Amino acid sequence: MAEPVRVLVVDDSAVVRQVMTELLQVAGDIKVIGTASDPLFALDKMRREWPDVITLDIEMPRMDGLTFLRQIMAERPTPVVICSSLTIAGSKTAMQALDAGAFTVITKPLLGVKDFLTGSAAELIAAVRAAAKANVGNLMLGRPSVIPSVITAASSGQSAMVQTTERIVALGTSTGGTQALERVLTGLPRVCPGIVIVQHMPERFTELFAQRLNSICELEVAEAHDGQRILPGLALIAPGGRQMQVRRSGAYYYVDVKPGPPVNRHCPSVDVLFRSVAKAAGRNAMGVIMTGMGDDGARGLKEMRDAGSWTLAQDEASSVVYGMPKEAVKLGGAIAQIGLGQIAAAILAGPSAHL
Repeated sequence: MAEPVRVLVVDDSAVVRQVMTELLQVAGDIKVIGTASDPLFALDKMRREWPDVITLDIEMPRMDGLTFLRQIMAERPTPVVICSSLTIAGSKTAMQALDAGAFTVITKPLLGVKDFLTGSAAELIAAVRAAAKANVGNLMLGRPSVIPSVITAASSGQSAMVQTTERIVALGTSTGGTQALERVLTGLPRVCPGIVIVQHMPERFTELFAQRLNSICELEVAEAHDGQRILPGLALIAPGGRQMQVRRSGAYYYVDVKPGPPVNRHCPSVDVLFRSVAKAAGRNAMGVIMTGMGDDGARGLKEMRDAGSWTLAQDEASSVVYGMPKEAVKLGGAIAQIGLGQIAAAILAGPSAHL
């Protein structure tokens, strides 16, 4: 019988600590080994027994959660599930947490926290289980110091990398995806195919995420808006809470961004995007499914492959959570599996890439 996942709950609210402990203990494969009202108390307990997963609030006395998170990831990387009351203005803090290496972020309201946590028990338990299995080191992988030779050639203006709107790339990802997308997009030059992206994120987070990527990438990155044309050198990220699809009009591709029901429990959904790309672009498209929990995107990638698209899955070794890529491979949706560090070069090389 497998050992239970050992969890440390760190939150300055006694009510939250009690409720989270009770909720997690209900799962027979999770054991709360302790709670702490702030990071300094947590560190003292961790010296005696190091947890497999930490649930962490951000606003706490003596040391804030972000400082604690950065310290943990620098000294002994451990999966951290952020569970914090994040207002609209505080969404930037959530992005900072993901950037610092948090496994995922679960938002909780300022009021009615006990009822919220009780209603979100399944989400919390699933996050802790997935975090315990995550390749934590992959959360901390930064931008590659050496850009692949294919990308270097593109940046210097060699003819192989001049693209038109007739070729587009669709990326789908979830848990661990913020770091993975940063690695991929910072590895691309300004001259590259138009890119459409679904990253599982709540409303408002996607805009901040796009702004951050735009500030560090050579290509332009933006949150998509309805009717926007897909252009070379532009990466469009589906807004949280809306479904994004690709359509073709003449020689050009556009995105339709509309409210819609969740698909595979997600809005935006990778399957929704990939299926639309299969219909609109077929062999003119490339699809890449990356790190994430669940199976969203697996069927859509298979439809892309069946339509003649070049399809890839991130490999297990470089994934934070080998869930979505694994399901796509099982369905036969991926032509090949590649490491995170190879994806940017593959995007530029297209189907001619020797993988």
